[in-house]
Amino acid sequence: MTGKERILNKLAGKHGDRIPLMPITMMFAADLSNVTYKEYATDFRTLVDAQLRVADTFDFDHVSCISDPAREAADCGAAIEYYENQPPALNEAQALLANKKHLAVLAMPDPCAGERMLDRIQAAALFKEKVKEDRLIEGWVEGPCAEGADLRGINALMMDFIEDPPFVNDLFSFVLEMALSFAKAQIEAGVDIIGVGDAAASLVGPAIYEEFVWPHEKRLVEGIHDMGGRVRLHICGNTRAVLDGMGRLRCEMVDLDWMVPMDEARKVMGEQQVLAGNMDPVGVLRNGTEHDVLEKVAACHRQSGDAYIIAAGCEVPRDTPHANVHALRRYAESAANTPFSDAETWIVHKRDARTD
Repeated sequence: MTGKERILNKLAGKHGDRIPLMPITMMFAADLSNVTYKEYATDFRTLVDAQLRVADTFDFDHVSCISDPAREAADCGAAIEYYENQPPALNEAQALLANKKHLAVLAMPDPCAGERMLDRIQAAALFKEKVKEDRLIEGWVEGPCAEGADLRGINALMMDFIEDPPFVNDLFSFVLEMALSFAKAQIEAGVDIIGVGDAAASLVGPAIYEEFVWPHEKRLVEGIHDMGGRVRLHICGNTRAVLDGMGRLRCEMVDLDWMVPMDEARKVMGEQQVLAGNMDPVGVLRNGTEHDVLEKVAACHRQSGDAYIIAAGCEVPRDTPHANVHALRRYAESAANTPFSDAETWIVHKRDARTD
């Protein structure tokens, strides 16, 4: 079974030969290929080569176009800081929409004409050429709250929710149109699933989420579905207060960060929602032992149930021990789609074997 088949089976509620592996790797992938992160984030050929290498080394079931959240904002004309070995970052002191009036005259970027969005589209096309049907290809767009914060500035946006709701809706509508255009170009280039990163949404309470964020996320998800795409929702941080809304988006899969109990999310979102995560990327995956990793992924599997894909709560940190990443695959292969009591027995057996 190919990695692509393995993931698509899981998303369709079917069993495969093992649990799919879809960890997010960016700096980890660049380091594995001995390239600077600036090269990784600005040259699609470098990104594709690094993703193929990390997928081959650790037997991941997907490859991803993700590198940083500054692509759409850059093509809108935002001030971006580039670093030799760190991700590009928005300069909030020079936020593009520091003056709200500029939104009315902000030109909608063409994803196939701008430098940074085009680079991601080119990565998708090169993946399609090299991967063919062996692995799932993941594209990426920024969600309404995250991209709104990129353009306006995170602190200003949080005040806008209270002080100027009409502006927030106008801003999110602009972002939605841009995200749909970007997603469409990536799907046409060959991606199988679109990751929607909306990290800033974890900073708002349920009332603001339901009034402002959720309706635009819902339109984005529905728009991607109308294009024939699939959606991986990724909201970093503590999203416990908005789990119900996240579940109602009807994404094919939802990532959970380590602050969110997997069993709580399962109870709120229902048995059919495919979940991924929620291992602490630093405390467990980077700083823990192989056994810590095995125990945590087994707990995630048990609490989530069958509708589960293995991933960390967020990006795999760049200096994570390779043995710990290999442990994810070992669990996926050995536990497969076994009943969770059997999965726990497997972990106990491994622990006892280690101490004998």
